[in-house]
Amino acid sequence: MSSAICPCGSGNLLDGCCARFHAGQPAPSAEALMRSRYSAYVLGLVDYLLDTTLAVQKSSLDRASISQWSAQSTWLGLEVESAELLGGKPEHAFVTFTARWHDATGEHSHRERSAFVQNHGRWYFIDPTVPLKAGRNDACPCGSEQKFKKCCAAYMA
Repeated sequence: MSSAICPCGSGNLLDGCCARFHAGQPAPSAEALMRSRYSAYVLGLVDYLLDTTLAVQKSSLDRASISQWSAQSTWLGLEVESAELLGGKPEHAFVTFTARWHDATGEHSHRERSAFVQNHGRWYFIDPTVPLKAGRNDACPCGSEQKFKKCCAAYMA
């Protein structure tokens, strides 16, 4: 068992916190997934970041840029402001957080309200930088088999 403190800010040991999600155990909540994604940036676990993003968005992500940002940043901390479970089928949630890091251009702070969806027992990040390409009456890209307007579109700003 590792004695390293988890980077996610929980105060728990890494092995008993985010490492189990990195190893394949489903995160039990959107907040746990978001924390484990921050830890993945700190630890350079780019595959985990891709695998926990909504499947239809993965091919549009720039793996090399994500890897470079992860490796060239000194991660300074994560603060979770709120986690809102929204209900519905599938389950949706928002997590509001601030991540801080330092890179070659200085110290940065990013506050975000991220959207998440649960599908087949796993939570996924809905990346706001990758548009969900679906018409209102098309099947939702999250795989819920509902119309987009009744599913993820209802939670996108």
